[in-house]
Amino acid sequence: MPVPPKIPANFANAVDLSSLGKPKVEVPTTMPGIEVTATNLSSEILPLSKTKPVILICWSPRSRESLEVVTALALLQKKYEGAWELGTVNADTETQVAQALQLQTIPYALAVIGEQVVPLFDKPFPEAQLKLVIDKVLELAAQQGIGSVPEEKLEPEEEAAMAALEKSDFATAEAEYKKLLNRKPGDSYGKLGLAQVQLMMRVAALDAGEVAAKAAINPNDVAVQIQCADLEIVNGDVESAFNRLLRCVKNLAGDERSAAKDHLLNLFALVDSADPRLMKARSELASALF
Repeated sequence: MPVPPKIPANFANAVDLSSLGKPKVEVPTTMPGIEVTATNLSSEILPLSKTKPVILICWSPRSRESLEVVTALALLQKKYEGAWELGTVNADTETQVAQALQLQTIPYALAVIGEQVVPLFDKPFPEAQLKLVIDKVLELAAQQGIGSVPEEKLEPEEEAAMAALEKSDFATAEAEYKKLLNRKPGDSYGKLGLAQVQLMMRVAALDAGEVAAKAAINPNDVAVQIQCADLEIVNGDVESAFNRLLRCVKNLAGDERSAAKDHLLNLFALVDSADPRLMKARSELASALF
């Protein structure tokens, strides 16, 4: 197969997929999006990438995780209403394509924008994180004059919550996010919105200076330490908030230790899962507990 323009040639390297096991899930008879082959990679995918970004997901019928990513991307593609195209690469059968893309692991996702290949990720992600990746791809493509960044569509409850927040009506905003989660229990943006509103409700009446002074004098008062951690999160001092509650988990016992741990987990939900401060705190919490 001739090497597609601007795609790295790596035909001499073998693709190591030996770690994959036997089929664990039923493979759909028809895969979503465009099934990428050695033929249409050059004739269809590359030309298409000049009009809209194409996201390629390399999968294998022997990898449950890769099929789950394919399914998640297919659902997201429908939500974006044609803003980008999905291409699927079966690494077991399309070995030339896999080698041309320098595939080393499954799942593996790339974006093709104006015939340029951009590596995206090589591990499964939940839908919320996949959406963030796609938004970045669309933003990058728009900067190059390819497609446009779609307007964010909010759920009706989110719109009502945002309107309430503009009036500092935290109670109504909280109620709207709870309505959204009752209707869509797994909605990640609803969960984040609710957690943010509840944080604002907790700190609204607090005096930051007074709380900080009490926390310094009473290091083992878990209620005060929780208040101080909330204020630190609001002010962007994430590491201090995490360390404060980690100290409580390490030094306290019984219900107080549990309260510190539970609140720390609530604060984790307010921070990007890729934030190194969060990953460090998670590791320290696990060490403290086990």
